[in-house]
Amino acid sequence: MAVYNEVIRVDTKGENDMVDITDMVQKVVSNSSLKQGICLVFVPGSTGTLSTIEYENGLKQDFPKALERLAPKNQEYKHHLTWHDDNGRSHVKATLMGPSLSVPFQNSKMIHGTWQQLIFMELDTRSRKRDLIVQLVGE
Repeated sequence: MAVYNEVIRVDTKGENDMVDITDMVQKVVSNSSLKQGICLVFVPGSTGTLSTIEYENGLKQDFPKALERLAPKNQEYKHHLTWHDDNGRSHVKATLMGPSLSVPFQNSKMIHGTWQQLIFMELDTRSRKRDLIVQLVGE
């Protein structure tokens, strides 16, 4: 087994910005000499998340609204009292979603559905520059 690492940079516009990272991650898989294994994508930080979605305009609107129902903007978050910021909901959403995503690959191609794209979603209340860690384990 071998391990390969790369970092990809994502610039976001702030809360609920959803970025299709499928091609960027596939490029990392292609750049490696590995033919099959597992690709892990991880975001350091506590207000960003990774997932898969059908990356189309309707779902790009529906999904943030669903998260808003789980952790609404106009609610008291004790986190605000600790740091005097306004991103308590961002932390709650990121905790529910998680910081990583694993995708198998074979013949140097990620295995995912036709309408299944990999996304990074910014949950913080401001724009950010995010470094996503992509680590491949395989042969």
